Amino acid sequence: MKRTLGAIAALFAGSLMLAAQPAQAQQDFPNKPITIVVPLAAGSGMDSLVRLYADKLQQSLGKPVIVENKPGAALMLAAAAVAAAPADGYTLLVSTSSAMAINLVLYKKVNYDAVKDFTPVSFYVKSPFILVVNPDIKANTVPELIKVVKESTTPLSYSSPGAGVAQHLSMEYMKQRFGLTIAHVPYRNTPQSISDIVAGHVQLGFAEAGASLPLIREGKLRALAVSSSTRLPTLPDVPTFAEAASAPDFEAVSWHMLFAPAATPKPVLDKLHAAMSKIMADPEMKQRASAIGLLPIDPPSIPDTVKYLASEREKWGSLVRKLGLEGSQ
Repeated sequence: MKRTLGAIAALFAGSLMLAAQPAQAQQDFPNKPITIVVPLAAGSGMDSLVRLYADKLQQSLGKPVIVENKPGAALMLAAAAVAAAPADGYTLLVSTSSAMAINLVLYKKVNYDAVKDFTPVSFYVKSPFILVVNPDIKANTVPELIKVVKESTTPLSYSSPGAGVAQHLSMEYMKQRFGLTIAHVPYRNTPQSISDIVAGHVQLGFAEAGASLPLIREGKLRALAVSSSTRLPTLPDVPTFAEAASAPDFEAVSWHMLFAPAATPKPVLDKLHAAMSKIMADPEMKQRASAIGLLPIDPPSIPDTVKYLASEREKWGSLVRKLGLEGSQ
């Protein structure tokens, strides 16, 4: 009997030790290098910003933070890789509305479940677009452009870097909101789609700030509005749609978020979220993000970010379906 009780006691003590190990690991986090997987190539605006905050995260957490670039498959290669990683906080993903909202409906096959496989860690910047027109278009404001579009005997056309990308969907969102008919001309990449607005082959488009700012400053493009709910620091004189067209709820932006595999323990997520919130409050980080045409934000709580993600998936998913693009890629 004594032996039996001793064995039970030993098993109980062993189970307590095993149960304590994960908790201790969470308390000790991090105790090895962290890898942040970026879905774009080195040197991109996203990559530059990630490398900047990775350095600061390394200082804050006291362990190396490695940036690994894994471009390909419309940002989905990186997402699939991190979805399969251990849920321990040591492998993180930076992603956008394309991979985490739009592609889920646009593509026939997606090798991860954006809802079930991931949890957000930090929502730290929005990536707005600028509504730009060729300077020959006789419109200096959004209402004037709407008038030109509606009165034109020949339909105007707009460019985008491809069917189903954020710029394309943002323009379709604008068209539906204001009852406009504008023909879509898809291109293979952003530079070509913007250069053809400058050349007058198409009349307008939503352009990324980083790619269009030099052309706007040179007078080769005219900026009418930004697609975010707040103005861009780099274009303080260009109004938002809320200001330009009496559309207070209009927002059509992409964003950058830091994600972790879904089962990552809450204490680990909370520690990473707190570190990112402190980093993004740094004036240097805000200035660097603004300089490349992004809108730095104070990271909302993780539950609030989950709600925002759900609203973005509904918004863009329903639009993809309305356009008949579901499963088209």
